[in-house]
Amino acid sequence: MKHYITILSVLFGFIAFGQSEVKLSLSMASKLLDTNVKYSIYLPETYQNSNEDFPVVYLLNGFTGDETDWNMEGLLSDIVNELINANKITPMVLVMPDGDDRLYMNKEDGTYPYEDMLIKEFIPFIEKTYRIKSAKQHRAISGLSMGGAGSMRLAFKYHTLFGSCASYSASIRTYDEIINDNASHFDNYFGRISPSVIGKTGKIRYTKAIQEFDLLNFVDNANVNDLKTVNLYFDCGDDDFLTLGNTEMHIKLKKKGVPHEFRVRNGGHTWNFWIDSLTEGLIFISNAMKSQLNRVD
Repeated sequence: MKHYITILSVLFGFIAFGQSEVKLSLSMASKLLDTNVKYSIYLPETYQNSNEDFPVVYLLNGFTGDETDWNMEGLLSDIVNELINANKITPMVLVMPDGDDRLYMNKEDGTYPYEDMLIKEFIPFIEKTYRIKSAKQHRAISGLSMGGAGSMRLAFKYHTLFGSCASYSASIRTYDEIINDNASHFDNYFGRISPSVIGKTGKIRYTKAIQEFDLLNFVDNANVNDLKTVNLYFDCGDDDFLTLGNTEMHIKLKKKGVPHEFRVRNGGHTWNFWIDSLTEGLIFISNAMKSQLNRVD
């Protein structure tokens, strides 16, 4: 069945489940990147049948993935429809931009400002094109692995923009893990944002761009009161190679008095784990949105 869905989505650019709809691989022309940025979008049934505005979740994919991953691999449509129908989450729009293996950051030399594109072009484009509520409490960000780290860093950095964040198996690395990473992985992964240190080893790897990627370092230098304005959920599997960094983040936030929800569950760096994570994360986001609405409005 999955193969038939994939073929139909390529041919027609969308998938309809009842009256909800997933439009796959649409595009936005980016002046900052001088290219088209692909994205997919989930629209709930009530979006089609009303003129109201909706809360939004920006859902980020992992390394080597793209804008279709969450629907093709993560069963997003089935999960979201079931949660909405069971009244476990409020109807919401989910937007999945192609992460382009850029770690959701600007390239250090300024030649490919992906992060600037996302914040300055993509989000305004989405929220002008679709009926999206504009207040912080109605805007969330989420993602897995590379997108998990990206969602958490962007939520903290742009804390006036995002009210909540749900991060799954986030690519959070300790300082030692970064500077001692094997050459092949470091160059292929971190080299996307910091090409100046490709082929280098040791402490010289810790460039300004890598320091900003380092979420543990980011939290160390952030204003604690700013961090507290973002409702945060994150999890990681006990067999995941990223467990150490995620656990360190939990400890650091706990010591700083930053409220958050952290879960270690059975599992590894797999879609089976992230499918369960998405359910928990969306329920957390929806509850946070309702809580903030009652508090702010």
